[in-house]
Amino acid sequence: MAYRVVFLGEGRVGKTSLIMKYVKNVFTEKQESTTEAQNFEQRVKVDDSFVPLDIWDTAGQERYHSLGPIYYREAKGAILVYDITDIDSFVKVKKWVKELHAMVGTNIAIAICGNKIDREREKVVDLSEAEAYAASVGATHFTTSAKTGKGVQEAFTYVAREIKKRDKTGRNFSAGSGTGLKVGTRDEPKPSGSGCPC
Repeated sequence: MAYRVVFLGEGRVGKTSLIMKYVKNVFTEKQESTTEAQNFEQRVKVDDSFVPLDIWDTAGQERYHSLGPIYYREAKGAILVYDITDIDSFVKVKKWVKELHAMVGTNIAIAICGNKIDREREKVVDLSEAEAYAASVGATHFTTSAKTGKGVQEAFTYVAREIKKRDKTGRNFSAGSGTGLKVGTRDEPKPSGSGCPC
């Protein structure tokens, strides 16, 4: 059984793009906003074994926020994403962390990704501040780019390694192939109101 890992963050920060870069090594400049949860099963190589992850991509728009707990209630890991060119998206990460800890406790493995590092000239979030915040909540900070692939592998490997380290079930991790990939889609309950999901 795979460990659930949820991606959290505001809309348009690049959550889906990071996942697509990792599981399929593709990047789409005009990635559509996520309006229904999608999950990807991937085995991540950690040292000499593979850790099975069930990676959940969720919608980040405000009107979908209340649906978050449905998906991360049983999570063992989380990757929180913000856009380095958008200070508000970093502030919102702090709210996601509090909600996550309240729902699943503090033993969850968390990586915080400052995404779109390929646009560093437009950066408005201070890296040292972001790293200090991550450390203060028991997380590790990564700078990532779904476009170039920078930091993507490292973030996933970190979360898988932390989950493996914290696992108390005594399960054996397969040393077999890590190429398996299953993709699924889950219909999210529709939020109240109407309008563009973008």
